[in-house]
Amino acid sequence: MANLGFFQLLRKNKELIPLIGFVSLAAGGALTASLYSLCTKSDVIVNKSGNPEPWENVNPNKAQKLLSINQEWKSIEELEKVKKMMK
Repeated sequence: MANLGFFQLLRKNKELIPLIGFVSLAAGGALTASLYSLCTKSDVIVNKSGNPEPWENVNPNKAQKLLSINQEWKSIEELEKVKKMMK
């Protein structure tokens, strides 16, 4: 019943159609970006009990940014020494 009223409103006010389209597109983009970050980024933790120290699994040779232009990633020697001492 509410959908019928919504479509009647759109039929009456045709200028709302692009507005609703752009708002829907923005909401879809925000949802997609959130799901992408949740599934692929190492700084987003969903299961804290399964891996209490997730920062240990971060590969220093892999870029963690969404976009990296002409940037080389190399490991830090002091950090590698500390990791070897902790094992």
